Amino acid sequence: MKPESEAWWRGATLYQIYPRSFADSNADGIGDLAGIMARLPYVASLGVDGVWLSPFFPSPMRDFGYDVTDHCGVDPMFGTLADFDALVARAHALNLKVVIDQVWSHTAIEHPWFQSSRRGPEDPFADWYVWADAKDDGSPPSNWQSWMGCATWTWEPRRKQYYLHNFLPQMPDLNFHNPAVQEAVLAIARFWLDRGVDGFRLDTANYYCHDRSFTDNPPQPPERRGELPAAMQQHLNNVCQPETLPFLERLRTAMDGYPERFAVAEIGSARNLERMVEYTRGSDRLHTAYSFLLLGPRPTPAALAEMMVHWQQGEAATAWPSWAVSNHDVPRVATRWGRGDPVRARQHLALLACLRGTVFLYQGEELGLPQSEVPFEHLQDPFGKAHWPRDKGRDGCRTPMPWQAAAPAAGFTTGVPWLPADAAHAALAVDAQEADPGSTLHLSRRLMALRRCHAALRLGAFESRHADESLLVFERCGDASRVLCAFNLGDAASAFPLGFDPRGQDEALWLHGARIDGRRLLLPPGAACILPLPPEDRCR
Repeated sequence: MKPESEAWWRGATLYQIYPRSFADSNADGIGDLAGIMARLPYVASLGVDGVWLSPFFPSPMRDFGYDVTDHCGVDPMFGTLADFDALVARAHALNLKVVIDQVWSHTAIEHPWFQSSRRGPEDPFADWYVWADAKDDGSPPSNWQSWMGCATWTWEPRRKQYYLHNFLPQMPDLNFHNPAVQEAVLAIARFWLDRGVDGFRLDTANYYCHDRSFTDNPPQPPERRGELPAAMQQHLNNVCQPETLPFLERLRTAMDGYPERFAVAEIGSARNLERMVEYTRGSDRLHTAYSFLLLGPRPTPAALAEMMVHWQQGEAATAWPSWAVSNHDVPRVATRWGRGDPVRARQHLALLACLRGTVFLYQGEELGLPQSEVPFEHLQDPFGKAHWPRDKGRDGCRTPMPWQAAAPAAGFTTGVPWLPADAAHAALAVDAQEADPGSTLHLSRRLMALRRCHAALRLGAFESRHADESLLVFERCGDASRVLCAFNLGDAASAFPLGFDPRGQDEALWLHGARIDGRRLLLPPGAACILPLPPEDRCR
């Protein structure tokens, strides 16, 4: 087995596919596994290392696959296990790894485990979920609040107890304090590893365990209080419990029995960076983790540099980070950070390609797609329906992938798409961008090629050269190569003194007017530069 420092996933780029919205093969308006398989050559052409598939398991689809009724099956709307096996084989033939979502913190209420558990405390599955008696006044056992806009407790009349759900009431939490639950989850992991998957993305991994005393969460300080009830308290007791760590170690032991596999955790915490390190430090927990640090407002260049440097210091130096700037749960980065400006969308793609860590590229991000506006009458997301118009939910980043500019539904389906295809995306469709050498799609391929060709970009150290409110300049330094990366994220032109005569400019990537003027790097607003440099000119 290769040493972990040489593992394929370190510095890799994984392309996230949201199956419902990627490609529909049977005209029912919903993307499926056969559609994904047909489009895998396109994914391979991007130069990424693999795909991450969001859930395709049997589900009532209240939360569109993140409410699972059978962790070892395929929902008929997406295909069959045979279709999945064929997809994995095709991906591997194209030298693409396959990483799949695993939703273990909770199940759908229809899951056979919960249907047994709700019958009463004498049932064999009685302790597989989190049950608690009411307080003397009948109120729930704690004040915990869900990010879905409700309390985390629902009364079950059959048991005359409350059950815990950190998300929708129809998504009860599994009880990871029960060894039998852990064994069942590890069996699920082995089922998919035996089928050839290359890794797991672990949904809400810091939600696996709760405080068994059901201690109330304290309120947020006034200056940090949000509008939702969940944003009015500090989530100290319903998530991020220390008992999660031994389970992660058990999972790592199981996965180490399968060569070249890895697990990446999704972390949503008030202490994201600290939690990422805690879950991944050393070699006995998870391989890597990502958080919401780059999935909200854009950090300042100084804050970005601080994040990157953090991973090379102390205990964090024994861990490996992952980064995403878009996914299926947040507004697309082209709108969230770039305000719909295509120049900024291209700049942020370049920035992602230069980060130290494993990176995730969300479908359509390579096209520079902005966030879609979905009318209320077409909304599918339960969160968006409940919080409209203050928060329009997650449908705007889940609209169909645009394949053909002139085709109905942009070539996603020949039927009626489950979400409306965004007319504004037609001009950015794959076929339109394939025909334009200056397109964002072609830039994405060049960025992926740079990352693959330069070990410094995949694995090298991060050396901050300058970071303020607008300008970010850093070097990625490997044993045999060095790459200078510069980004003007502000609204005024900037210049950066290089201190050396740049060479090797034939390999450089210049975006939006970035250029060399003598020994200075000139960067207009939105500009970026990725400049490979001779190895003898070492990091300062």
